[in-house]
Formats: sequence, structure tokens, C-alpha cells
Amino acid sequence: VQLQASGGGSVRAGDSLKLSCAVSGRALTTNAVGWFRQIPGREDEFVAGITWIGARTYYTDFVKGRFTISRDSAKNTVYLQMDSLKPEDTALYSCAVRSSQYYYRDYANKTSYDYWGQGTQVTVSS
Repeated sequence: VQLQASGGGSVRAGDSLKLSCAVSGRALTTNAVGWFRQIPGREDEFVAGITWIGARTYYTDFVKGRFTISRDSAKNTVYLQMDSLKPEDTALYSCAVRSSQYYYRDYANKTSYDYWGQGTQVTVSS
């Protein structure tokens, strides 16, 4: 399984960005896809996740109401629409594939994901 994240950039507070995560070689191994972000000096943070079957979504509190995760099964791509961006959203955003079931139990646990793509940088200025 390979993942390709894209769509990052430099924007101002209040602007929007849409990140994409293209998943290839998934075969039957993808149960869910999650987005994490890495801020220097802090642990990686779960941002949002979505199950491949049923498209059930999960969000961390600090993005609820601002970010929307979705997936296009035909394109094997997961999107993260980020609205009302804040300077504190500045981070390296990475997507990851989770193969195992029971996603609802530990979707925010980074170690439960099996494959990772490279990150895409998002920088929000005030």
C-alpha cells in the first residue's frame, strides 16, 4: 500500500485548504484512513479518520466544525477539507492506512495504523 498526500500550502487565518491522500495498492487491506499532524516539539496528533466501508467519520475536538474528511472510493482518495484555518493548525499533515477492524475503538492511536505516506506542510499565518 502506498499513500501520496498533497494539497498543503501557506495561507492566512480564516482561509481554506483541501488535502488529498491517494491510496494505491490497497487491495482488500484498507479498513480506514486517518490524518495526523506533526507540530515540532509536540507529539503527533490525530486529526480525522474515515472508514473505507460506510464512510464513518471521526474527528478530534479541535477540528470539529472546521474540518471535513471524505473519501472517493472510485479514485481511492481521501480528502481533508480544512476551513477557518488558524495559525495553530500549522503542521505537517500525514495520512495513514489502518488494516485492522474495530476502528471505533482506537482510531486516534497512531500505532494502530499500518502504512504511512509522506506529509504535506500546512502553514497558516495570522
